[in-house]
Amino acid sequence: MSLHADAERVLKEWSAPDGDAGQETLRLAYLEHLRSRPDGMWKACREGHVTASALVVDPSAGRVLLTLHRKLEMWLQMGGHCEPEDATLAAAALREAREESGIAEGLTLLPGGPVRLDRHHTPCAWHLDVQYAALAPAGSEAAISDESLDLRWFGYDEVASVADASVVRLVDRVRALLG
Repeated sequence: MSLHADAERVLKEWSAPDGDAGQETLRLAYLEHLRSRPDGMWKACREGHVTASALVVDPSAGRVLLTLHRKLEMWLQMGGHCEPEDATLAAAALREAREESGIAEGLTLLPGGPVRLDRHHTPCAWHLDVQYAALAPAGSEAAISDESLDLRWFGYDEVASVADASVVRLVDRVRALLG
């Protein structure tokens, strides 16, 4: 199965959290984008492309790992463009989480698939982001990558003071799923 086909499958099977109409609208828009754009997974698609991200969470310490993105200069979850070697959206999200967090061992995606969708404009194009949560082993040590200006753990309640509303919504959704 191609990455494009996997993305379509994931989005067809995914249900918007709590009947959220905005999330359902995004889901349908992403599916339409993929139906109309055979290149809709790749950075070269200037009309926009599907991306994969993961919020790295250490539930035992009540904290999330955010990166100060080198180009955007914003605190964000780990994530970015899909690569040809990514077999699935989930694999792309986990690869991005490992690369950008420096946590090479022990990261696992929260079961159940994506947790949210977020569409945002970047310097290269619109990103149709499929967002996952990656669980980090207790006490995980992060290591900054060359894609980041900084990398830091934040307590759940600290995120709103450093990140934009999309990251806050992602943290809130992951916290709700973790119970």
